[in-house]
Amino acid sequence: MTLNDALDSLSDPELARLAVRDERAFEVLVTRHAPAVHRLAALNVGPGAADEVVQDVFVAVHRGLRGFRGEAQFSTWLHRITLNACTRALGRHRPSVPLEDAPEPASAQNLTRAAEVTQLREQLSAALRTLPPEQREAVTLREVSGLEYAEIAALTGVELGTVKSRIGRGRAALRAWLTRAGVTPHD
Repeated sequence: MTLNDALDSLSDPELARLAVRDERAFEVLVTRHAPAVHRLAALNVGPGAADEVVQDVFVAVHRGLRGFRGEAQFSTWLHRITLNACTRALGRHRPSVPLEDAPEPASAQNLTRAAEVTQLREQLSAALRTLPPEQREAVTLREVSGLEYAEIAALTGVELGTVKSRIGRGRAALRAWLTRAGVTPHD
């Protein structure tokens, strides 16, 4: 078994403790969590700004590892850092999607489908940015990160009923925005 295999088998809290002094452990954390952080960031700030947010998140994680005590789950702590980075990014500049960041289709047959998926992602990202920050945060934590309502309540520091109402209002606003944009949302 190689060192990387051994590190891969560790839990997030174990890796976080090691990553304070071991860059390889930190790299495993980044590799493990970067895709989810990128998905959450792309929906909150747009695909064009997501890479910068991911970088900001892992710089903040690296700086904050000494203070991570494991009282919350690592993923909960990481989500909070990601959402804070998204909020800062939205305050810095308007999100945009540079042409060079647009994904290329895998084949000519998939060209239409790839364009549709890209357009739908851009519309969903634009719709999410119209939500008040509290609703956007609750909806993305539930729908993108797959957190349970109780986890969202603990992460955001609000009552369970407040989380449920934010998600309900956010979903309704998204549905209305997407319908106006010509997208037919389905349950």
